[in-house]
Amino acid sequence: MDLKNPGLYLHIPFCLTKCCYCSFYSQTDVSLIPDFIEALGKEMEMAGGGFSSPFDTVYIGGGTPSVLSPRQIKKILAQVEKSFCLSRETEFTLEANPGDLDLVFLRSLKNLGINRLNLGVQSFDAQTLNFLGRRHTVDEAIQSVDAAREAGFDHIGLDLIYGVPGQPLSLWRDTLSRAIAFSPEHLSCYQLTLEDDTPLVESCHRGDFSPPGEEELLQFFLTTSEMLENSGFIHYEVSNFARGPEYASRHNQKYWDHTPYLGLGPSAHSFSGSVRWWNTRSLNDYLKALQSGNLPIAGKEILTREQLRMEAWFLALRTRKGVHTGEFSSQYGEDFLSSNSLILRKMQEQGHLLLEDGHLRPTRTGLALADSLGRI
Repeated sequence: MDLKNPGLYLHIPFCLTKCCYCSFYSQTDVSLIPDFIEALGKEMEMAGGGFSSPFDTVYIGGGTPSVLSPRQIKKILAQVEKSFCLSRETEFTLEANPGDLDLVFLRSLKNLGINRLNLGVQSFDAQTLNFLGRRHTVDEAIQSVDAAREAGFDHIGLDLIYGVPGQPLSLWRDTLSRAIAFSPEHLSCYQLTLEDDTPLVESCHRGDFSPPGEEELLQFFLTTSEMLENSGFIHYEVSNFARGPEYASRHNQKYWDHTPYLGLGPSAHSFSGSVRWWNTRSLNDYLKALQSGNLPIAGKEILTREQLRMEAWFLALRTRKGVHTGEFSSQYGEDFLSSNSLILRKMQEQGHLLLEDGHLRPTRTGLALADSLGRI
């Protein structure tokens, strides 16, 4: 039986253009959108009974969900309500490209029940947007935030990217300042990473640019955290900031504490208990499976107790909440503080971890080093 409310993720596998850095699955042929929506409805019907507790988050991501029309989004949400038991206070998030948005579209989203909007702004600098291959302009980014407010959205998140080759720290500070001026409820600030099988990594291998070094990236991270916390944001996860606890992404937090979640659509992942499974990373195979009456699952794994323990530790140290040592020891049958006392003491002395009220929490520099802290 689910002890926590699960989350529902819907992957929309369409983009009008592909960004050079993105490794998420999508395709630019939008002619199959109607077929996909029909198949997604069938997948909901087949997968809807696997969770016992009501879902309290629905996250529509991708890809670019805003390439869908309001009528298509309405059809998807109607099937969600038909197939799943939802909490009365469900968080409905939709990711959107600023170039797709106008006031009429945004009002339609609001009327459909979308109550959290995530805008893929990435930068307020035209040269940076061009390097990243984004199809929206700086003006469209600004207009999308203003229009979202006018449409009545009171929970707006902006996604931003730092560590872009040639991007000086001063330019990133300016981007953060401009973002702060909009008073968004949420900011996600991601370090640009070189993902396999993307045009960006191929360009790097050709020697077209050199990525920033570790020390430079650390300065970007620390500057981001300091500026946003000084502006009243809570740095609640490595890449995420909220204007208050109530504005933290309820859906994304499920990924960090082993809360069950169900992912539907091509390439989507799911987790429940100790089992993780994932869908085929092919729209054609996805459609064929569901047209044949089969779920489009490509694989699954059953995590051992030790794997769950390591994941729980690793994921918790990506958050400011950290690890409750007593609960952790009780759940995994290990006195964690005693068995790792020397290395934990060293990390505390170096200023990376704090032990407060039974919680082991990463500091700002600890969050910057979260991947290495998690390898205890």
